[in-house]
Amino acid sequence: MDRAVLRQLSYGMYIVASKKEGRYNGQVANAVFQVCAEPPLVAVCINRDNLTHAYIEESRVFSVSILEQETPMRFIGRFGYRTGRDIDKFDGVEHRTGTTGAPVVTGHALGYLEARIVDSMDVGTHTLYVGRLIDAAVLEEGTPMTYAYYRHVKGGKSPETAPTYLPEK
Repeated sequence: MDRAVLRQLSYGMYIVASKKEGRYNGQVANAVFQVCAEPPLVAVCINRDNLTHAYIEESRVFSVSILEQETPMRFIGRFGYRTGRDIDKFDGVEHRTGTTGAPVVTGHALGYLEARIVDSMDVGTHTLYVGRLIDAAVLEEGTPMTYAYYRHVKGGKSPETAPTYLPEK
């Protein structure tokens, strides 16, 4: 089986964030999608080893910030390749506290969603969370970054904890 075909699936690039005990954490994610329109539900898939997973488990809320195509790699690296166990990822990053209390990244974001968990499913190394929208807004007009753009134009890679990770040959 050639798992490289999975890279042909279409994804976006997002910051998924949550809160725990007055602290914020977030990470880059590409497994985010709308589940249905009524009620408005979205799903995110988060690795169990990531700190963001623990924050979502505790608070039962998450935000999704939709990254613009021009998002710098340094910004993506801060949320995608650094751990909140070592740094405050939100230090110096444009953000606000959302309706749910979860942080909403506004820098380099075209829009955001905030959701409260209504269901979850263990999917091996990850948990699939389904959340009902509590708030959402368009922040700017622009082109959302796709995973294909991130990989092929920006030269980005997937960390081992990403659902799209494939070992390099």
